Amino acid sequence: MITYKNVGMKYDNNTILHDINLTINDEELFVLVGPSGSGKTTLLRMLNQLTVPTSGDVYFADKKIKDYDVQKLRLDMGYVLQDSSLFPNLNVEDNITIQLEQKGVSKAKRHQRAAELLESVELDPKKYAKRMPDELSGGQQQRVAIIRALATSPRLVLMDESFSALDPVLRRKSQDLVLKLHRKYKTMVVFVTHDMQEALRMGQRIAILNKGEIQQVGTPHDIMQHPANDFVRQFFGVKTPHWWSMDFLVDSGVLEKIEFHDDLIKIDKFDKLVNLLKSATSVDFQYQGKGYSLTVPQLLAYFEREGGNQ
Repeated sequence: MITYKNVGMKYDNNTILHDINLTINDEELFVLVGPSGSGKTTLLRMLNQLTVPTSGDVYFADKKIKDYDVQKLRLDMGYVLQDSSLFPNLNVEDNITIQLEQKGVSKAKRHQRAAELLESVELDPKKYAKRMPDELSGGQQQRVAIIRALATSPRLVLMDESFSALDPVLRRKSQDLVLKLHRKYKTMVVFVTHDMQEALRMGQRIAILNKGEIQQVGTPHDIMQHPANDFVRQFFGVKTPHWWSMDFLVDSGVLEKIEFHDDLIKIDKFDKLVNLLKSATSVDFQYQGKGYSLTVPQLLAYFEREGGNQ
């Protein structure tokens, strides 16, 4: 568990963070989101001692971060930056296992771990392990950076705007990959982004920051349905697409189109449709003057694809 207690941060006369109190749970994928300069990256950097708060304390596993040996702390954490930050002079396998080498793990076990992780992201170890970073595509480099962060089976992975440099297709694939790996390894992840849609898709819970203060903490559904104040309401906006809305579901292509007739059940809310499928294997319904059909397997596949960790 991570706990921020009355944390503040000042640079000269510039206050970056005001009295932050926040808890992040074990095995949680937690998102810090907000506009540029809101303090989200500063909060993240406090977790590996890259930034030390000027007031208050940050705790990791019930121990103050500042009381950890910094080298040991960082060896037990994963860190994924905006670019892949792979070491250009090391091949893929050595990049993945560099922390394991520093921890004294044998070469045979490092080789085995690298192969296991490469396979988990659909990169054939026989083909990719000995390649150099400049022989990989941008998407492949980012996949390697993500699994490098998992190599030591860390208790915590930090991700700072990790996908912002990727094009929309690669960004979506990278999001899918992190969600998949999080389900598999159950590692606590703290994920920083300025993108509202990415926050909604990735976070089990989200903290929204503005001008160094937390505006709201909650699940994506809570934040969209019950924004705490005008800033949150405007930041996300009523037009922000989210996977549990009917419009998003219709646009996803999951639904089967059927002939419209007046006897079809009228659906206007996503929750109503989900509740109907709790007692039926499929539902034929109408939405905004068109007919659709949805089965339970289709809905489950939709949850898996769009809902991520929700």
